Amino acid sequence: MKQVVVIGSGIGGIAVAIRLAIRGYNVTIYEKNPNAGGKIAEIREKGFRWDTGPSLFTLPELAYELFELCGENPETYLPYKRIDPICNYFYPDGIRFKAWAEAEKFAAEMETNAGEPAKNTLSFLKKYKELYEIAAPAFLFNSFQKLSNFAKPEFRKTLFKLHKLDSLTTMFKRNSNWFKTPYAAQLFNRYATYNGSNPYQIPATLNMIAHLEHNLGGYFPEKGMFQVSQSLFELAKRQGVTFHFNSPVEQVIYENKKVTGVEVNGNYILADIVISNSDAATFYNKLMPNVKKPPAVTRHELSSSGIIFYWGVNQNFPELELHNILFSGNYKEEFETLFQKKNIYHDPTVYMFISSKLIPEDAPAGSENWFVMINAPANYNQNWESLVQEARKNIIRKIKSHLGIDIEKHLVCEHQATPVTIEQQTASWKGALYGNSSNGMLSAFNRHANFSRTFKNLYFVGGSVHPGGGIPLCLCSAKIVDDLISNP
Repeated sequence: MKQVVVIGSGIGGIAVAIRLAIRGYNVTIYEKNPNAGGKIAEIREKGFRWDTGPSLFTLPELAYELFELCGENPETYLPYKRIDPICNYFYPDGIRFKAWAEAEKFAAEMETNAGEPAKNTLSFLKKYKELYEIAAPAFLFNSFQKLSNFAKPEFRKTLFKLHKLDSLTTMFKRNSNWFKTPYAAQLFNRYATYNGSNPYQIPATLNMIAHLEHNLGGYFPEKGMFQVSQSLFELAKRQGVTFHFNSPVEQVIYENKKVTGVEVNGNYILADIVISNSDAATFYNKLMPNVKKPPAVTRHELSSSGIIFYWGVNQNFPELELHNILFSGNYKEEFETLFQKKNIYHDPTVYMFISSKLIPEDAPAGSENWFVMINAPANYNQNWESLVQEARKNIIRKIKSHLGIDIEKHLVCEHQATPVTIEQQTASWKGALYGNSSNGMLSAFNRHANFSRTFKNLYFVGGSVHPGGGIPLCLCSAKIVDDLISNP
């Protein structure tokens, strides 16, 4: 029986372990933290519970597929519900509206409250639905770094329609030309942040992300996002996957062009196959420092990070939903500050996620659990203590100006996450949440492949490699690696 070692128990690492265990491999996961899940974790204090990472469940069928492959009913372990509305939007000039789950209702709401003709929104969502259906089979569920894949029918279909992928203009330019109002353009530009990128530089192709949310739907597990990682963790154990926690891999051992195992706590662990679920840059810099680093981890701009406040709030605010966005007044300047100046903007866009809106047990009676996040640059040794204090003041001021809520008076407890703590806790290189950004026309081709070009038995899953960050794409990366190993 072949021995597989997986480095890290993020969602991609767990998923690939499940897939290979089903095929009869002996799979062991080594995790530096005391728990499985990677960025999908939780915090508890004083009766409050916060999901610490992803806050929206899209393409749930990708997670359900893992249970079905194991002959189990996913609804037993990971029930979820469709979110409606998906998000509550607030603009500095007082314009506000809800993004309803039904596209027609959402489009009508924007027309009524923001003056954006409904036909523009509906035609936009239709266009990027078609684009997703062209691109996804080739780019999301296959490795396009493997040349033999280009003989597959789905690749040929995509290649014949490359001109439709909208990759020669930026998201900002496309959306500014498409929509009549700045409100709609700013709303759809924000989807660049779903993989830590800049809408003024990212190709318009990535408007596909809006299709996932507004056409296919946004969902939420009945017990919160932490349930996603924990249900898959338990599934992996039922398939015989072995987990070792508090066990950081210290180095990957190799001889000539073959990886032979890993070192953990000074012990040499033999392996026929090694799969890294670590950030790709962290992997090369920490675990294989003497190996020449590929261009994917040396030549490209890092994604953004974040500053997050987890607030226990002693009051209910019915004007807020599960997801809420308070937009900045100057989006262009905000992203210039983030990516060019490597700083935080004085008037940041604020994202507020309150899971107790759907899960009352996540906060004491009459209270709410606020996850409050702004985009931040990766860690380039800025003075984060000062920046976090500044961000906190700016966020509190913005909540008061947009919502009329003096939130500081209602805080019961607080936790924080910064690029520094994100790097420490999740091994994300410089705290960048998604590895490389997607800024640039060829960004999709610049992500690290799911396999090593040097070592034939070394593979990669997770948000820093192809096809990208977020739960659905990490699950896609696991499916790709499974295929690469099973069909070399």
